[in-house]
Amino acid sequence: MLRFENIQFLYALGAIPVCILLFMLTSAWKKRMIKRMGETNLVVQLMPEVSGVKARLKFTLFTVALFLLILTMLNPQAGSRLEEVKRRGARIIIALDVSNSMKATDLYPNRLERAKQAISKLIDRLQGDELGLIVFAGKAYVQLPVTTDYAAAKLFLDNIDTDIVPTQGTSIASAIDLAVESFGGEDDKSDQGKNKALIIITDGEDHEGEVPDAAQRAVKKGIAIHTIGMGSPSGVPIPVYQGKTLIGYRKDRSGATIITKLNEPALQEIASIGQGLYIHATNADIGLNRLLDSISSLDKSDLESKVYTNYDDYFPVFAFLTLCLLLIEVLVPERKSKLYKRLNLFGEVKTKPKKTLK
Repeated sequence: MLRFENIQFLYALGAIPVCILLFMLTSAWKKRMIKRMGETNLVVQLMPEVSGVKARLKFTLFTVALFLLILTMLNPQAGSRLEEVKRRGARIIIALDVSNSMKATDLYPNRLERAKQAISKLIDRLQGDELGLIVFAGKAYVQLPVTTDYAAAKLFLDNIDTDIVPTQGTSIASAIDLAVESFGGEDDKSDQGKNKALIIITDGEDHEGEVPDAAQRAVKKGIAIHTIGMGSPSGVPIPVYQGKTLIGYRKDRSGATIITKLNEPALQEIASIGQGLYIHATNADIGLNRLLDSISSLDKSDLESKVYTNYDDYFPVFAFLTLCLLLIEVLVPERKSKLYKRLNLFGEVKTKPKKTLK
């Protein structure tokens, strides 16, 4: 397991392309100055000790040293001991609707992005709980199995968009059934007690049906179902983008603009069957605190997970290499060496003519 202790220094890598660009601009400027002074070949002959090769070598050494210095600040660490850790917590799966209607802008910047922001905040406040991610539209898919790796959860969350599923539509029932399967079957020890929660984030426009039956199956497995409604009951059109440019709104076969509305009654029914909460999300409040209070009231069970408990630091290696390269860069002269001066253009060594006997 490899990780960086100080990940905030990762942005410093942007300095490397900036340095390369500055070097290229400086080299181009020097060439223009030489051309202004006269014939290029003649001017070069007037500066016999100037070495373009040495300049590029010194810059390469400096750039590599800069890269190693940034790695030193990041402090790469490798896990050296994997242990099984027991902790008490709940098991949570978030099912996120990624149908096209989640691009509607009645929440800022749109329903999907607002939901992702709320999930990110929820992850920040979890302590010891296991978390999984499911995305659904026409079908449901596991985006992240239940885990205590919150960093991985955020990484997978960032990549969620409406184009990651091949089939559009909204099938809440399939998301519930997949969550039940992801939590584990009857043999799962964590089924003892109500320590599992499913959070469904959607606008509620289910196109498949069978949701009440799926919710009842989940309740029998000890899963509490909470629903968060995204959008407004009055409805808004569904935008269509080309890249990041808005090119119009989605229309039906007759050419009429499709209006997507929040289906609150359906989501309230799911939460009621699932013995959970229904929350209507707004720009001001998505109901995060209420939801966390409900999750914290779940029965906590012993959760086992294998994690790296000891890491070896590798920053001294990169610090040593950085120091060596900088020292070499300083010792490399900017002028041509005496050996180079003895070489002609074809790489042959100039020798003194031999004296002939008369």
